[in-house]
Amino acid sequence: MSERRSAFQLDWWLLAMVMVICAISLLEIYSSTHNSSLHGMQWKQLIWIGIGFAGMLAVSRVDYGTLLDQSPLLYVLSVGALGVALVAGSKHFGARRWIEIWGLNLQVSELVKLIIIIVLARYFSEVRTDRLTLGDLIKTGLLVGVPAGLILLQPDLGTALMLVPIAAVGAFLAGINWRHAAGVLALGAILAVVGWNGHFLKPYQKQRLATFINPEESPRGAGYQILQSEIAVGSGGFWGMGFGKGSQNQLGFVPVRYSDFILAALAEEQGFFGVLIMLLLYLALLLRLIDNAQKAKDRAGMYLVMGVAAIFAFQVLVNAGMVIGYMPVTGIPLPFMSYGGSSTIFGFLALGLVMNVRAKRFVN
Repeated sequence: MSERRSAFQLDWWLLAMVMVICAISLLEIYSSTHNSSLHGMQWKQLIWIGIGFAGMLAVSRVDYGTLLDQSPLLYVLSVGALGVALVAGSKHFGARRWIEIWGLNLQVSELVKLIIIIVLARYFSEVRTDRLTLGDLIKTGLLVGVPAGLILLQPDLGTALMLVPIAAVGAFLAGINWRHAAGVLALGAILAVVGWNGHFLKPYQKQRLATFINPEESPRGAGYQILQSEIAVGSGGFWGMGFGKGSQNQLGFVPVRYSDFILAALAEEQGFFGVLIMLLLYLALLLRLIDNAQKAKDRAGMYLVMGVAAIFAFQVLVNAGMVIGYMPVTGIPLPFMSYGGSSTIFGFLALGLVMNVRAKRFVN
């Protein structure tokens, strides 16, 4: 009986929206790869969705209070795992981000995002003042800065940046002083300058950021990705060229059109109308998350759900901006849409946290 009640406590509207996005993803991955050596990737993505769904159900059944209690241990283990990945992880495209488990390469930093949501939810929920003190902000910066620094060393700028909105939204909800907020922004600007002039960013990362400003300077080099994506988006017009059609997608002119630039492929085939529907789905998903946060039984649950909402919103904003040339290319995937095992599993595990918070509302 308890298992049946647990199933009915899932947010079926939220889950339905996610599954619609996943279905569109599978169709677009098929369209983008069926005429190339990458054909069949949609079946791999379907497997990742199945694994992620199972993980979501598992996480939804674990009392999130237990996860909050174990957050210090989870934090230490996550930092240790990032260190292992950095030293002995699998190397692909010049980066060490993956650890091989049972023959599968899993990106450790994706799991770390989930753990940071849990760690900060506990930290902010234990703050008993109306305003965060400077000491609170410094502690928050350290909690996020250590894993973010290790992720940057892999190197993976995009994933490191995704830890920032979790902390920013949590600090805002906990009550950040506007003077402290201004100081944090100023510090961020200083660190950005130091990172640019120092050795924290790799040459290709600097080139991506510079090319973002004027991609026409290197149309066959660093600017190629952005320019081809903009051509795909523009050629789709309002209604698009149709499923399985469009030279930019079908002939492979758009790099990683099944992953980071899958929205460009969708725009070429389904046009502005198709992209609008997709963005409205994401908006509905985010509003549903916020509704769950508002109805959470306690502060910790609210912070958990808002952490998930913050990271999804950041991913959608940056990815969509990247596709149309308004954001630099940082390798940030579109939630539940881009091909990738680690990012898909993270998305569903994060949903599991949301379902967990929702279920506790019905427990006396």
